[in-house]
Amino acid sequence: MKTLDLLHRWIGGLIGLILAVLGFSGALLVHKDIWVLLPHASDAQLQDTAAVAATVERIMADPATRPDMITFAGPDFGLNRLKFPDGSGAYTDQAGNLVTRWSSQWERPELWLFDLHHHLFAGDTGETANGIAAIAGLFLTISGIILWARTRKTFEFRLIPRRISRPAVLRHHRDLGVVAAPFLILALLTGGILVFRPMAALILGPTAPAQIDASLKTPAYPSVRLAQKHDWRAIVEKARTRFRDAEIRSLSLPRQGSGLITVRMKRPDEWLPNGRTTLWFAADDGRLVKARDAAHLPEAVKIYNMFYPLHAAKVGGLGYRLVMTFTGLALGLLGSLTAWSFWFARKRIRRPAPRLVQAQR
Repeated sequence: MKTLDLLHRWIGGLIGLILAVLGFSGALLVHKDIWVLLPHASDAQLQDTAAVAATVERIMADPATRPDMITFAGPDFGLNRLKFPDGSGAYTDQAGNLVTRWSSQWERPELWLFDLHHHLFAGDTGETANGIAAIAGLFLTISGIILWARTRKTFEFRLIPRRISRPAVLRHHRDLGVVAAPFLILALLTGGILVFRPMAALILGPTAPAQIDASLKTPAYPSVRLAQKHDWRAIVEKARTRFRDAEIRSLSLPRQGSGLITVRMKRPDEWLPNGRTTLWFAADDGRLVKARDAAHLPEAVKIYNMFYPLHAAKVGGLGYRLVMTFTGLALGLLGSLTAWSFWFARKRIRRPAPRLVQAQR
């Protein structure tokens, strides 16, 4: 037990601040669609085929100003988001009228906060660090439950410490941690799996990573050039004809050497905000190359596709968002106060004063 306690304290001290950043930023991102205060952000979602097609035609009309990607308005956020090749972006209303544009993510708090939570402003390196922190956080949560059992008779739940002293902080840490433990395990486990796909093998079986990779793979197709003029209306109409019950969630131009335009759709039984029902159209002539129905994906992949909505509280309504808000705030408090108590409030070890040596008689 002493070894477990030592590991718990040192690992918590080393990664506490990373977990705090993930917790507090995650709690804010859960409610991102509410605090983005822009005109038309609260508009009702429009999914009429003709209206969506007209919007795409308007946005994609000029090849010189075409975005790489359109993410369409959803049930909880009434603006389309555009992503441009130079890294800039914009919001438009659902008719395609410009609402605001930015040249850098630093101009939009919801964007840099998302980058902080997912990449720690460090790209793939930061994402890997987050994954390691999530795995370490799982160990801290489970070991914390074991260590808490010794002091369970003194349990007293408090949202914040009674006072900012090391004993009060440690007691608050133990009791808050055990209350939040089930939700922390859910958030940390789903976050770790999303970063390190092989972790899915622990939950979904050894063949799951290969099945997931296959389900996300873009079809092979020659790297043809994007036509200057496209019948965007025909692409939207073909997608809607193929999956009549699905929302059109995004449209992406070819990337990474692909010659395919990608349309993602969300069918009613999918949890992912943008769905995994996908259609690919040839970039030169717009013909449908392949369609992938999320309903026909392997069961392991369907379960994997539920992890992000669970992690980001994209299902369950307000009640579940509040649960994940509590989880993020709890993780933020546990991580930050752990770092403070470990590095700045450790008890000083008082050495006993040397005894006076009695003089020899």
